Amino acid sequence: MPASSLKIGMIGLGVVGTGVAKLLFEQQERLAKKAGRPLELTKIAVRDPSKPRDINIPDSIITSHWEDVVNDPSLDVVVELAGGTTWTKKAILDSLASGKHIVTANKALLATHGKEVFDCARKYNRCVAFEASVAGGIPIIGALTQGLAANKIIGLRGILNGTCNFILTSMSETGDSYQNALEEAQKLGFAEADPTMDVDGTDTAHKLAILVQIAFGQTVPFSAIDRVGIAGLNNIDIHFAHELGYGIKLLAEAWINDGKLAVHVSPVLLRMHSPLAQVRGAYNAIQVIGDAVGDTLHYGLGAGRMPTASSVVADIIDIAVGRAQNTFTSMNLWSDSSSVTPMLLSDDVNSRYYLRLLVEDKPGVLADVTRLLANHQISIASIIQHEAQGENANGKVQLVIMTHLSKCGKFKAAAKELTRLDCVSGSAVHYPVED
Repeated sequence: MPASSLKIGMIGLGVVGTGVAKLLFEQQERLAKKAGRPLELTKIAVRDPSKPRDINIPDSIITSHWEDVVNDPSLDVVVELAGGTTWTKKAILDSLASGKHIVTANKALLATHGKEVFDCARKYNRCVAFEASVAGGIPIIGALTQGLAANKIIGLRGILNGTCNFILTSMSETGDSYQNALEEAQKLGFAEADPTMDVDGTDTAHKLAILVQIAFGQTVPFSAIDRVGIAGLNNIDIHFAHELGYGIKLLAEAWINDGKLAVHVSPVLLRMHSPLAQVRGAYNAIQVIGDAVGDTLHYGLGAGRMPTASSVVADIIDIAVGRAQNTFTSMNLWSDSSSVTPMLLSDDVNSRYYLRLLVEDKPGVLADVTRLLANHQISIASIIQHEAQGENANGKVQLVIMTHLSKCGKFKAAAKELTRLDCVSGSAVHYPVED
């Protein structure tokens, strides 16, 4: 007797949704073999049914009301690809309550309402699969929940936003300004018309919150993740970083330090030869360190129609064969039994720092700066100060300092005080350094 088909409803038919539909319609035979039964997409909710799309979808399965998907008793799975945290949360909760499993790429919803969603799934004995919520086509969720399950995770850090990495790569390799690189990213479809959530670190922090839950069993409030984006990054800092042997990447990081969990999102100076510094364009990469396996690196396209659709359909297949349900139950994510590891305050994190100041080109300035740093117990590793050049120098020069390890709180206090020195123009620019 042939296995019954898995009936699927989908909410959202944007970039990723059309990729999912393309795979389900055009690769039916191959996917059925992997799933052990046919995967049948039978209903899709869209905002505008008349919108032209580059895939042929029967009009009979299109609806403009998401409730039609949620309330359809024939469906086994609802795939939510609309994004957002308001009505989409209700759609997911209602779908679970009506006995449907969920597949979602909604990192913002999981990062901010993960416990509510997962509690609802447990209440109705359903599962939530979310591989596509972090790093697009990279199966990092599966790696953490299955492939690395034997390990205690010690730390992870990653490039989790393709928009930011594309911009930083362009600035680094072509000398483009931030604005020009952003416009190019938008032209090529790597950046949204409003890129704020990408470039201010919000998107990366959402993804980090999800990874922390899986890797460390810890629910970290989104507001507890310190984040600095790339919008204020200047070409001159990329230039000086290169001169010192470093590249700059927007990193999400989480690690255990003396029994406490530290998390942050920030541009970081990385040695040019390090694996993460070599990640170019819209690619993502996540470095995970386990106590047994050691150092691992997971690399691939972090966004885009087909890479993300690949992860979504993989989750659908896992539900079809029953793997997702077993993993959901055994992992017990976002639950009352989640770990409660004390958080390491950002002021107590030890790091080296890159510091750039625009200072007056006159005797005594360097002494004033180094004396102030010494007063805050900041030790200097190296200094770069080139001669003032050109008519626009106006008697000022760039002073670049690399520090030894220091407490973040002490360093930031020193940087703030440096800005108030009469010999310093503008604000101090600083980023963490990792070797």
